[in-house]
Amino acid sequence: MARILHAGDVSSQAVLDELAQVAPVDVARGNRDWFLRGRPGWVSFIELGGVRVALMHGHGSWARYLIDKWFYTMQGYRFERYRSLMLREGQDARVIVFGHTHRRENVWIDGHLLFNPGSAAIRSRQGGDPSWGLLSIFTDGTVEGDIFELKGYQLKRGRWVAK
Repeated sequence: MARILHAGDVSSQAVLDELAQVAPVDVARGNRDWFLRGRPGWVSFIELGGVRVALMHGHGSWARYLIDKWFYTMQGYRFERYRSLMLREGQDARVIVFGHTHRRENVWIDGHLLFNPGSAAIRSRQGGDPSWGLLSIFTDGTVEGDIFELKGYQLKRGRWVAK
């Protein structure tokens, strides 16, 4: 069964409404999501194919967000700063989906898949086109994450169009 997991920074209810036409949507509240209807939580847990999944934006508390902004300005991006937060907030989830950094991550750490598909709305800070991710959960409990670039398209006035 297909499901869309949005890791926050939706910024517009219209995005969720459009995604819901494709498949059911679960969303985490991001630091840019002030006006979302129902104000989703910072972290939610879902069971998908017998696998516990944590869905979060990943910026932590507002104090942590501000401290991280300072470190990011001074030192740049370092995944290590987020890893402990993801594992702590994700608790016993086997898969932790997050989005705050908008940087692609698809890494297994201590039996947890930390998965950030990047951003479908902006070019990757790592270089390359915007991206999206696919989680595959198999009947035997195996989990695989894949990240794909949106090649050949660009965002114009809130819509994806061919280049």
